[in-house]
Amino acid sequence: MAKRRLKNRKARYVAVGAALATGGGIIALLPSANAADEKTPEQIMAMCERSAVVSGKQRSVRDFNGGFADGFQADNCDFVETKFETFDGPTEKASIDFPNCEPNATDPAKVSVTWSATAAQGEGKYTVTQQGGGGGLFGFLSGSWVKHKGTLDMTVKSATAGATEQRDVPVGKVLHMEFTPKMQRMTGEWRVRIDAREATTVTNATPEQNFVAPDVVEGPVVLPGAAGAPGVVDGTSKAVLEDC
Repeated sequence: MAKRRLKNRKARYVAVGAALATGGGIIALLPSANAADEKTPEQIMAMCERSAVVSGKQRSVRDFNGGFADGFQADNCDFVETKFETFDGPTEKASIDFPNCEPNATDPAKVSVTWSATAAQGEGKYTVTQQGGGGGLFGFLSGSWVKHKGTLDMTVKSATAGATEQRDVPVGKVLHMEFTPKMQRMTGEWRVRIDAREATTVTNATPEQNFVAPDVVEGPVVLPGAAGAPGVVDGTSKAVLEDC
């Protein structure tokens, strides 16, 4: 009988390893959780939203529109950052066209070019972490997010960049401005814990349970605004010339 149990356990570990090797959607559970406690990322995030403490903040059931009888689904939830990186976002056209295409034009045209670009704040992978009036967990990411230089609070949905520049448009050319925002990506895990419970006269003792749901959020790198004004998106602007 002991050999059969060992064989079954080995088969289960092999199955998990094969799923990970092929990109299978398995959520890793910390050692204190067992196979019977496996949950989807969405279920884990729902537990996080309904935790008694999230990112160190004590909560009320009213914070997730719950009633007194609903209670909490978990004792604690924290977002733990595991990686941070910056990269160039997509280049976009940021102004109207300024042509110098008149048949009798002989000199460069001097123009005042006003351009503007908006970079959206990223969202998490799960519905519960999205921004919006419905609440959710997105604001709790701010503690990890704002420690990186010049970033927006994660409850802010977008930031802009723009300027007015004096440019010369050569004869036979059309000028417009393009903007490439500098973006950042934060990878991490939402870690949910249900504390161990001692046995009572009506319930059995239960061990501590831990669950992990990975998440990735993106947003613009933001430069401080002047004189207390909102920050502006960091990035590179350039004039682009095309033939008429």
